[in-house]
Amino acid sequence: MQLFVLGASLHSIEVGEDSTIGDLRQQLPAGEEDLLLTHAGLPLEDEMSVGELPALATLHLSPRLLGGKVHGSLARAGKVKGQTPKVAKEEDKKKKKTGRCKRRIQYNRRFSTAVSQFGRKKGPNSNS
Repeated sequence: MQLFVLGASLHSIEVGEDSTIGDLRQQLPAGEEDLLLTHAGLPLEDEMSVGELPALATLHLSPRLLGGKVHGSLARAGKVKGQTPKVAKEEDKKKKKTGRCKRRIQYNRRFSTAVSQFGRKKGPNSNS
């Protein structure tokens, strides 16, 4: 069975059907035995049989790559947080009353504690 190995240059290698990928590696030139052999994008283990590959298949030699998949550049990680200026925390303000409590205060201000005055009625924003 004839196979082609594409690395730095193209090699034509004759192997038997019952041999393994490990036996095929022994026939490669010096310096190319420790590289990764792939066929159709899948890595080949040394224990695999050459008979599983189609005749006249082209195997690719490539160096092993470290790490996994990284999406996007990590150079800009944390960019926005680093650019944002630090704002000092303000003093605690009392929160406004809402709901039933607000209506109760509003009722007391308008009707129960209101002193009946003579003359024209003053609005709530009047300072006099």
